[in-house]
Amino acid sequence: MMNGSCFFSSSEKETIKLGACFALSFSSFPITIALHGELGSGKTTFIKGFIAALLKEKENDILSPTFSYLHIYGENPSIYHFDLYRLKDKNAFLSMGFSDYLHGEGICLIEWPERISPLLPQETVNIHLSHIDNVTRKIEIA
Repeated sequence: MMNGSCFFSSSEKETIKLGACFALSFSSFPITIALHGELGSGKTTFIKGFIAALLKEKENDILSPTFSYLHIYGENPSIYHFDLYRLKDKNAFLSMGFSDYLHGEGICLIEWPERISPLLPQETVNIHLSHIDNVTRKIEIA
């Protein structure tokens, strides 16, 4: 999957497969991936596919860290899954020491990245997910 690509998904299963394909397209790390979109647009579902593909895990074992902000998966590379929906601002992110992950050796997957946009590395990959209708999602890799 390349920058500037646009995909359509008509089910959770397809969104998971797109996340998995995207994960397997990388051969080097570190990388930061920012997932933008409204509630229910498929950000967590895409991430489930991404993490499951790299770690050979079941998608159901991967949960959103909505209340803890961060879940860490695997090693070599470690995957840092952030859900910043409840985060007040970038200062809260900094005070929790999370900025170290953005400049580490692993993979950062960030839901609601607009909360910390000034802190994101310049080379961050941005993915925009949007509702087309009740089941169809548009997934753009910018």
